[in-house]
Amino acid sequence: MSQQLTLRRPDDAHLHLRDGVALAAVLGFTAERFARAVVMPNLAPPLTTTAMALSYRERIRAALPAGAHFEPLMTLYLTDRTSAAEIERASRSGAIVGCKLYPAGATTHSDSGVTDIARLEPALEAMNTFDLPLQVHGEVTDPRIDVFDREARFIERVLAPLCERWPRLRVVFEHVTTREAVSFVRSARDGVAATVTPQHLLHNRNALFMGGIRPHYYCLPLLKTEPDRLSLLEVLAEGHPRFFLGTDSAPHARDAKESACGCAGIFSAHAAIELYAEIFESEGMLSRLQGFASEYAAGFYRWPRNEDSITLVKQPWTVPASYPYGTAQLVPLRAGETVAWQLRAAE
Repeated sequence: MSQQLTLRRPDDAHLHLRDGVALAAVLGFTAERFARAVVMPNLAPPLTTTAMALSYRERIRAALPAGAHFEPLMTLYLTDRTSAAEIERASRSGAIVGCKLYPAGATTHSDSGVTDIARLEPALEAMNTFDLPLQVHGEVTDPRIDVFDREARFIERVLAPLCERWPRLRVVFEHVTTREAVSFVRSARDGVAATVTPQHLLHNRNALFMGGIRPHYYCLPLLKTEPDRLSLLEVLAEGHPRFFLGTDSAPHARDAKESACGCAGIFSAHAAIELYAEIFESEGMLSRLQGFASEYAAGFYRWPRNEDSITLVKQPWTVPASYPYGTAQLVPLRAGETVAWQLRAAE
């Protein structure tokens, strides 16, 4: 008999859904597995106002497969010009769960991001007043800093001073990748947490170069060293409630990845919870998965815990080489390879 694992239905605390035909192509994967997801605002153009975020939420809802029970939780894209009034509107909307700090030029569609943290003072003060969390892409963009060191330098230059200056502001250090980030979050003041992706648990930076350049392992922040990967696994083995699931699933068409200047992002929504189950089982910490996937983010964001459940079956399956993506193709994480667990279809 196949081994089964039943979990409180999980939440994805960091997700990219794109828009239009791309949204329609990927949304069903997340809606099948997760009850809620914190949806990132780096569209083109970015979601810099409450009205734009609410309009996007309606497009997501309209694209849901029939019978799906899924709630998109929206975020606001911070710029040098984000006003306190806009933060107040976002807070009072009841639909926006945080504001995303992209250092300008740090990742996909971040060109409109923040050029200097000092320019965010009015917005940060309002977020502190209205208790609206800050979600941080934690990398400096100084070209003098080695690309593999950008997360650690961000902690020193930006994040640590920010958390000290605003001691009541809730902060999510998104997609942490390094020993320095794990150490910072573990020892930080109350109200600081982090999301962890499947790719940074599964792979170190060697995966980018095995047999040649591997563009479908290129994401930002980059995969890091093996000691960095092990530090992430170690803190999850503790069942530390400050670290929770955020896939950072980020779809790009095959030709946008396999190009002279390929896009950063790994698509994992097709097998997200299954990959986490595989990781947690391989490390002998499967009992920790429900807290990480279904409870810690809800505690941080003050959401009610989901009452329904999903069931995973220990039964290997082969991931397709690609999925349709509008008129293009989307290459998923583990394409053409097997995943040890699979989601049991709803009965």
